[in-house]
Amino acid sequence: MAITKQYLKSKPVVKVTFTLPAEAVEKTEKVSLIGEFNGWNPEEAIALKKQKDGSFKGSLDLAPGKEYQFRYLLDNEKWENDWEADKYVPAGVDAEENSVVVL
Repeated sequence: MAITKQYLKSKPVVKVTFTLPAEAVEKTEKVSLIGEFNGWNPEEAIALKKQKDGSFKGSLDLAPGKEYQFRYLLDNEKWENDWEADKYVPAGVDAEENSVVVL
């Protein structure tokens, strides 16, 4: 899993690309990115696109200087954290944690 950040000079945003490698999403048909940037609303999830190598990838523009909690939802049933998140915080549900991207 990987998170890449591209700070744009033309706009006050950071283009953040989220990638899940094929081995992390074996037999998965759909990966959704859900977090604070879309109100944790599955209806507004960002669908990651399946790549030729079996990985899933997607990008979005976020405001710099902030932190965003997020998780991946695999096939609408299994939650997954990003193994390379900047940090993790308690989700407040059971012993679950959320991934965090720091910009």
